[in-house]
Amino acid sequence: MHYTNLKTSDSDTYSSLERELARQQDGLELIPSENYVSLAVLEALGSVATNKYSEGYPGRRYYGGNEYIDEIEQLAIDRAKKLFDVEHVNVQPLSGAPANMAVYAALLKPGDTVLGMDLAHGGHLTHGHPVTFPAKVFNFVRYKTDRVSGLIDYEHVRAMAHEHKPKMILAGYSAYSRLIDWKMFKDIADEVGALTMADIAHIAGLIAGDAMDSPVPYFDVVTTTTHKTLRGPRGGMIMCKEQHAQAIDKSVFPGLQGGPHENNITAKAVAFNEALDPSFVDYAEQIMKNTKALEATLKKHGFHVCFGQTDNHLLLIDLTNKNVSGKTAQEALDAAGITLNMNMVPDDPRSPLDPSGIRMGTPALTTRGMKEPEMEQIGEWINNIISDTSNTDLQKQIKAEIKELTSQFPLYENLGR
Repeated sequence: MHYTNLKTSDSDTYSSLERELARQQDGLELIPSENYVSLAVLEALGSVATNKYSEGYPGRRYYGGNEYIDEIEQLAIDRAKKLFDVEHVNVQPLSGAPANMAVYAALLKPGDTVLGMDLAHGGHLTHGHPVTFPAKVFNFVRYKTDRVSGLIDYEHVRAMAHEHKPKMILAGYSAYSRLIDWKMFKDIADEVGALTMADIAHIAGLIAGDAMDSPVPYFDVVTTTTHKTLRGPRGGMIMCKEQHAQAIDKSVFPGLQGGPHENNITAKAVAFNEALDPSFVDYAEQIMKNTKALEATLKKHGFHVCFGQTDNHLLLIDLTNKNVSGKTAQEALDAAGITLNMNMVPDDPRSPLDPSGIRMGTPALTTRGMKEPEMEQIGEWINNIISDTSNTDLQKQIKAEIKELTSQFPLYENLGR
């Protein structure tokens, strides 16, 4: 795991990876969709499973020599089914967007209406934003959060469902920080005869760790990425009720994908096994505690938390009252060693390339072992930097302080630099 062969064969790539490892070790990763996988997951990603083509599914392949690959993929399936208590799992989607597209292709016809969450109010691009391919195929209508409470207005969702008669109602988000009433969505869908789809990409680990309620008992289909809070390799997964299994599997292969990336599926199997360990419950609980601690510190300094508060792993902050744009804040924080992302806020008057907000989360830092005291310190640093974004001396000073902090929480002690 010291990249010995890579160092010899390709020193340029090796050098870039070494610098990236140093960046990860010495900085604070607050992008809520990022995390750090274990050395076991890294080993699985770089394993000999990379070499094998395996079009099809376990026991039904179009290539020979898949007896051991079948074992591995079935392990991933069985572990995911146990982890989420679900009837059917497809672990082959390459990531979250392909997983969502596979569900649309499996259960909808071109022109069908889908009711999903507006991107600017916390949804995701693949939930029907006009710039995406699915929006060219299906008719997406989008619900928003309430202007006053910051919550999803379920009565408004109900009214939209009765007005538009969607074939599918989609719940899930990429920047919303509150809980979702899965049963309420199911009740609304039943009233209009719609299918239900939940995208839990951001909160899958919190659900697996019993820190949040699961949509599985209520929803027809649940999609997720396998990284983020689930702390696995970058990939996707589709879970569904048995009645949709055949349509989902055909949509993934041969509908949208050819040979699955079995090294990635191997790493998924390892990550699911880690998430089944009782310690994962403690991890999920600590994520929630850390996010609340970070929220409390930022609120103390007058930061505006969108949607009122956080109930999960992330915070969306509207910087309008700080007279700082999201892009300016992101760049100033990055210079100090704090990585997060600029983000649109609800009904944002600014451009997506220079929006009013920033988005942050605690999964990666929780993986490193940081707890509430570290979150409070990080909140202080964020406040100091955003209060004086042009102060490069301050950024350098804080960057040195951050390096001292991160040295106490090493990423990969057995992975040399």
